[in-house]
Amino acid sequence: MKIKYYLIQLWNLLDPIYYFFSRLQCMEESTGNKHVLRVRLTRYRGSTVVLSDGTNIYKNDLLIKIHLHNARLLKEALHIENEMKKTMYIYKSVKASLPPLAMFLSRHPKRNEIKGIVGITTINKGHARLRFESFPITSCSYKWFKQLAHYPIYLLSSTSPAAKKSRIPQYLFMSKDVILNEYSS
Repeated sequence: MKIKYYLIQLWNLLDPIYYFFSRLQCMEESTGNKHVLRVRLTRYRGSTVVLSDGTNIYKNDLLIKIHLHNARLLKEALHIENEMKKTMYIYKSVKASLPPLAMFLSRHPKRNEIKGIVGITTINKGHARLRFESFPITSCSYKWFKQLAHYPIYLLSSTSPAAKKSRIPQYLFMSKDVILNEYSS
């Protein structure tokens, strides 16, 4: 447990460097509150995806890419020993960040060009309740890279050895219409 604590502290020290080079933006810069999502504009590079509301996401479409603020989440959830409670904590944190994300999108200067939001996750439950749709990553090399990149998060976040087996990363999408209709106040 002490090793995990020190690794998470080290990650929190190095996170500002990652943040600087990743071109991520914290939503609190525009909303004034702290949230677990960090965002940036991106051009989609995957294969065509058709969402349940009929939105087509094509290669080079403009999307808001979301990233969990893993360093902060791990630090805040370090004291939670139960896997289910930890999962619920993350779920509630993400859910609380979606209305500010909808506000961020509605106020963005390129809001008319943005087709939706995209993220990558290895969490296989709960995202559908938030109205995300999951799709497989078709590029084997990109899927392998993302699996490797997410592995340290699993090692630091899970409390049981059985939970430490690697999961397959997948895309999460939500169309602009869904996020604005579901999460705008």
